[in-house]
Amino acid sequence: MTSAPLAARLTVPSGPLFFPVTAYGPDGGLDLDVYRTHVRRGVEAGAAAVFACCGTGEFHALTPEEFAACVRAAVEESAGRVPVLAGAGYGTALAVRYARLAEQAGADGLLAMPPYLVLAGQEGLVRHYREVAAATPLPVIVYQRDNAVFTPESVVELARTDGVVGLKDGLGDLDLMQRIVSAVRTELPGEEFLYFNGLPTAEQTQLSYRALGVPLYSSAVFCFAPEIAVAFHRALREGDDATVHRLLDGFYRPFVELRARGRGYAVALVKAGVRLRGLDVGEVRTPLQEPAEEHVKQLVQIIERGQVLVEEGAGR
Repeated sequence: MTSAPLAARLTVPSGPLFFPVTAYGPDGGLDLDVYRTHVRRGVEAGAAAVFACCGTGEFHALTPEEFAACVRAAVEESAGRVPVLAGAGYGTALAVRYARLAEQAGADGLLAMPPYLVLAGQEGLVRHYREVAAATPLPVIVYQRDNAVFTPESVVELARTDGVVGLKDGLGDLDLMQRIVSAVRTELPGEEFLYFNGLPTAEQTQLSYRALGVPLYSSAVFCFAPEIAVAFHRALREGDDATVHRLLDGFYRPFVELRARGRGYAVALVKAGVRLRGLDVGEVRTPLQEPAEEHVKQLVQIIERGQVLVEEGAGR
């Protein structure tokens, strides 16, 4: 059943949902000072929520101690201005441990990511997320992608589960999403269940997701070009299709095409973008690798083009 306070803060967000990268120093260890700056700037730039230590934040590469330190830092820098949600993943026991660490660090909610490695059946997946939800009082958003893909019936069961408040879709199967939304609406009329577009560079597909009844989306672009992400979010909210299409055509599509040129670029290219904007958050940790130099140069041009498009829109 939905946690009303968090649901109310996310249902009609005032800005993009911010998934900060995790900052590392020259020695490869956490740089919490830089991370704090990154989070603080994002909140000040108009983020509606902070999702700490999730996919863009390299959850897979963090130790439990590093995870707890980052979540605590994000909570402190957000200072109650926006909710902070944290990732939780791996097998059930570890996901429960991360959920409890997030609670102890002051998080407002969890993004429960797919279990590690295994291909589980629907009953096992539902049991896994129910155990994660039961581990803490924090509201849980379940992340559908990779090896955690649900039938509409399973999502109905999750929506009936105390503590599970929403579904983030990183699969991109619009037919399945429509059936999920319809099933929950039919079986649980009046239930406030949150849906998120969680595809990489979600802005590229958000017009389609919005038509399905999925109003929320993650924004990795906000990490390195908040002015572009905010302009797109505002245009989408206000029905300014001209601006939406201008940014899709001139910025988001070229960025997505560049992102597709390297494995792991959904994180590595974003982190390179943050560095280009003047904040040294370090490189990605292995097994991810840094973008090719030529791709970073292309990213510079894409960002500059996006800034011009935002300025042109502001001058209209």
